[in-house]
Amino acid sequence: MLRSALVFSVMWVLKVLSRTFYRHDFQWIGPTPKKPWADIRLVVFLNHTSLFEPLFIGAVPNSFIWRLAAHGVVPAADKTTDRPLVGLVFKFIAHHVIAITRQRDDTWFEVLRKIDPDSMVVIAPEGRMKRANGLDLHGRPMTVRGGVADILHAIREGRMLIAYSGGLHHVQIPGQMPRIFKKVQLRVENIEIRDYIAEMMKNGGEEEFKRNVIRDLEHAATRTARTTNRRRAKSPSRASRTKRWSGGRPRPPTLSGETRPRAKSPSAPLALKRWSGGRPRPPTLSGET
Repeated sequence: MLRSALVFSVMWVLKVLSRTFYRHDFQWIGPTPKKPWADIRLVVFLNHTSLFEPLFIGAVPNSFIWRLAAHGVVPAADKTTDRPLVGLVFKFIAHHVIAITRQRDDTWFEVLRKIDPDSMVVIAPEGRMKRANGLDLHGRPMTVRGGVADILHAIREGRMLIAYSGGLHHVQIPGQMPRIFKKVQLRVENIEIRDYIAEMMKNGGEEEFKRNVIRDLEHAATRTARTTNRRRAKSPSRASRTKRWSGGRPRPPTLSGETRPRAKSPSAPLALKRWSGGRPRPPTLSGET
């Protein structure tokens, strides 16, 4: 109980700091239950780009933070938990934070042993961080590892959140100082775990289950990354945004307290389906099509 209270306190302070220094763009996608934060057993976080991703805690309710503090199970890379300052923070993001070696060894089986009927597992299944060039530290394409399929088998029921990060390289590129007062984007899909397992079993049964899960999540992560990069490539520079439609001169300043109307962004094309059918594709961010 003492650790749960300590973890909750750390995460609540982080939530306050996140909401103070960053703007959160959070949206549900696809069919969403009336109580979307209830009965969450697994959170799958895609597009892992920065160790500053705990900033996304600013978009979740306190009830979710308490679940994380009391019943959370988070596998974290040992090279992350061994860092002097960041590692200390990561050790207090959940009730059970287990350092793993990224191999299928005793550290991974310790994660599986910690899962009980009340547990909520949070995992970044890509297993490593994407650099600003879209590849990992060693220049290899990002892929999803199969451990998430083991966790699905261990949990079996409840609900799963698939969280699509818009990326945080505009906040902090690995190895560089962070920037504040930026927008952070997150789209979240709420899925019944039993239905997802059945869907992944349709093509090949138990033998192909892990491959189907990997393929499904890689498809989602790849599309999210592509749409994010395309959105940023099309984003006009600050200088170009200050030009008039007639060209040349900057726009006149707004009066004190005056705001200009902004065009509404179109909603994401939720009717589009994934290759596996059934669920909507991951969203395009900022209303991009």
